[in-house]
Amino acid sequence: MRVLTIIPTYNELESLPKTLGRLRAAVPASDVLVVDDNSPDGTGQLADSIAAEDSQVHVLHRKGKEGLGAAYIAGFKWGMAAGYDVLVEMDADGSHQPEQLPLLLDAINDGADLAMGSRWVPGGGTVNWPLYRQAISRTGSTYARIMLGLKIKDITGGYRAFRRSTLEALKLDQVESVGYGFQVDLAWRVAKLGLKIVERPITFVERELGASKMSGNIVVEAMINVTKWGLAARWASLTGKKAPASK
Repeated sequence: MRVLTIIPTYNELESLPKTLGRLRAAVPASDVLVVDDNSPDGTGQLADSIAAEDSQVHVLHRKGKEGLGAAYIAGFKWGMAAGYDVLVEMDADGSHQPEQLPLLLDAINDGADLAMGSRWVPGGGTVNWPLYRQAISRTGSTYARIMLGLKIKDITGGYRAFRRSTLEALKLDQVESVGYGFQVDLAWRVAKLGLKIVERPITFVERELGASKMSGNIVVEAMINVTKWGLAARWASLTGKKAPASK
């Protein structure tokens, strides 16, 4: 399988070199696509310099900061056009440990259509994560699981490996969510297609360098969307009408 790991960046000048180095050492067969949203700190230029020295590293420059979801969708489309078989989501800040990527790739090899790194299954966990962040993540995942009728324990997690065929079936042009909402949206779309979703335990490590992009607005947007999607699905079930696509 040809594997592409997609790493969105916005002001990750300090973190990116270390993360790329660890990834290239842990999974040398994986190519990498850095999707930079015109970072003012020079992250995009740094990525270009790394790519010039490593033929397996590529860079996609975008005009500005348009959200995590849009960055990943751009990366997915680039990767599918380039013929990759598996496309991976990974944070630039080291919170997703590159050394654990083989767990997700093994799940894909074993037949998963979507392999998800999970903090909240046995064997998973977090390191140096504030209690309030843990509470937000656990509460958000539980709420989304109940509202959407899913069994996924860590539905907001962003360490994932998709089969190309899975992404092709998702109608990515219809996805408008960002942040937490984007991750929930894609997992729900995969589940609605009846595809195989597998969670593998990971240890999420709080970033050591740079600043978190998480904000209250992202969490609120996700909860509002999850509520809308869940209520629409319940109404469709009661009335027999098809629920509108999530946005």
